[in-house]
Formats: sequence, C-alpha cells, structure tokens
Amino acid sequence: MARLSIEHLRKTYGDLTVVDDVTIDIADGEFLVLLGPSGCGKTTTLRMVAGFIAPSAGAITIGERGVTTLPPWKRNCGLVFQSYALFPHMTVAENVAFGLEMRKISPADRAPRVAEALRLVQLTGFDERYPRQLSGGQQQRVALARALAMEPDVLLLDEPLSNLDAKLRQEVRVEIRDLQRKLGLTTIMVTHDQEEALTMADRLVVMEKGKVRQIGTQRELYEKPADRFVAGFIGRSAFLDGDITAPGRFRTKGGVEIGCAAATGTGAATLALRPERIAVGGDADGLHNRFEARVEHASYLGAILDIDVSLSGQDSARQDRMLLQIPNKAGVAEPKPGETITIGWAEDAGLVYPREA
Repeated sequence: MARLSIEHLRKTYGDLTVVDDVTIDIADGEFLVLLGPSGCGKTTTLRMVAGFIAPSAGAITIGERGVTTLPPWKRNCGLVFQSYALFPHMTVAENVAFGLEMRKISPADRAPRVAEALRLVQLTGFDERYPRQLSGGQQQRVALARALAMEPDVLLLDEPLSNLDAKLRQEVRVEIRDLQRKLGLTTIMVTHDQEEALTMADRLVVMEKGKVRQIGTQRELYEKPADRFVAGFIGRSAFLDGDITAPGRFRTKGGVEIGCAAATGTGAATLALRPERIAVGGDADGLHNRFEARVEHASYLGAILDIDVSLSGQDSARQDRMLLQIPNKAGVAEPKPGETITIGWAEDAGLVYPREA
C-alpha cells in the first residue's frame, strides 16, 4: 500500500500526443477510476504507471520511490489485464505463482501466498484446475489473485470486467470493491463504463483526447460537471444551444425564453439539464420554466420512460429537442409521438457552458 503521484505525465508518438500533461495524486488506499471514451489516453496512462510504456515526459512516484525509469518488475505493481492473460497450460495455482517465481521467491514461501490469494478471491480448492475449466468470472478472479499474490503497493486494473456478461459484471465489481476496501490497496482502474466507475470509485478522473477534464467524487462530477463534455459523459444531459440575453435569462436557437440562475454575462452558450430534473404534467405546475412540448419519440426502458421532445414545436428545430425521463409508475401512460405534454423545471436546475464550435 502506498500513495501514488503522477506529475505532468506525457506520451507522444511522433506528432501524435496520446497523454497530455496528466497530473493526479492518489491517496494511500484510494480507489481511483480513469474514465473516458476509447482513445482518450486512460490505458496508456495506466501502462506508464505499470512500466510497460515509457513516458515522453513527467514523473511517477510510488510511496517515496521515484519509479519513472524503473522496469515493471521493480515497481511492485499488480496488474490485471483486460484479457486476464492466463497461461492455458498452467493450473490455477501455477498461474497465481508465476509472478512470484519470476521474482525468485522460494517454493516454500510461494505456497502460502498463493493459498491466501486464492482464499481472498474465493477460489480455495481450485488449485489444480486449468483456465479452460473455469468460467469467465473465475478466470477473472485468478488474474486478480495473481496480482494480489505479489503483495503489490499499487493494484492496476485494465478494463478487468469488460469480458463478463452484464449480470456477472455487476456481481464481480462489488466483490472487487469489497476486497479492495478490506485490503486497503491503492488501486487505479481503467474503464469506459460509467455505471462501473460510479459504483466502484472513491474518485474519478474523466479524460478526453489525452487530457484530464475533471477529477472528483461521483457527486461532484454529476452535480457540478466542469464542462459540457463531462456533463454529457457522466450521466445523461439534455443540451439546448442558444444565447444568454441577460443575467438569469437564456434564449434557445428556436426562440424559447428560459429563466436560468446559472446564466451570467451575455453571448453564445449551451444550457445543460439532467433529464430527471425535468417535471412532466401536473408536476410542472408552479415552476418558473413551464412549456408545452411535442413528443418526438418515446422509449420504454422498464424502470423509466425516455421521452424525446421538441421544446419549440418545430420539426426543423432539432437544436430545441431535449430528453426527459418519467418514472414507470402504476397508472402512468406512455406519451405517444405527436402528443403535446407540459414540462417544466426550476431556474436553478440548469448549468450553462460556453457554446462549442
């Protein structure tokens, strides 16, 4: 267990910058998730921490040790690969012991560490099985046990659940989080799955195009996203392009006047609204922003109904279309395309960002 510091980390390949001036401090025992779309630089960052990719600039410190130029086997990081990377010709016990053997740990000392690692991941008794005899979830646990057997200062997880089906993924992520808390391991996980990140992290780092867009807790990123990208990537948002016409006033491109406490100054801007903050029907009565909207599309998603509406009521005004959600409660009718419904929201419900080109 150790504090991990990443300072001004950068990776370039010729003219291509993959990771651009990334600085993150991870506390001892913290579970940090790097979250972002494919190609954002999160896996490259993780692999630079692990030592598999040499940074072009910057520094990495684990505890009090500068490890920037050290090879992977001298960093004491445990890495769980996306593919698990198990050796098919080795038993479970041999796979878990492999890293210890490479470090010249004696057989007598390896055995108890392998047994303890398998116990931690609930695979006691699976020692003599081969990977082909295991389910996907069990293979993932073997890969985790192999990393834990190394008694790492830092645990690194590279999309560890992406090969599992949805139900198993939910179960295993809870198991990993519980185990990480129990052991107090400093952990970095890479994922592009929002729900996975929100469930497991102490803090999240949202990345895009090699840069860190925002670092914070789940609540901080959801309630106060730093920019439009974060507002659209963490959770879901309805975006309305337009202009701030006066403090507290916003006009959409379709000409709809909206009261917005976050609107300051003047000029082109984008209003962001979380779909669940938008009231429908009688729930919109008394709200400052109350409008008639035409239903463009409705999707039944079980617990909720996704409703795509046109605020201005014009077919061509796609800039005034927005998403809202209705809880699927008894007696709630699903709006049909072409119907007009009443929607509304409070003045302090929206966030405003500079309009992107």
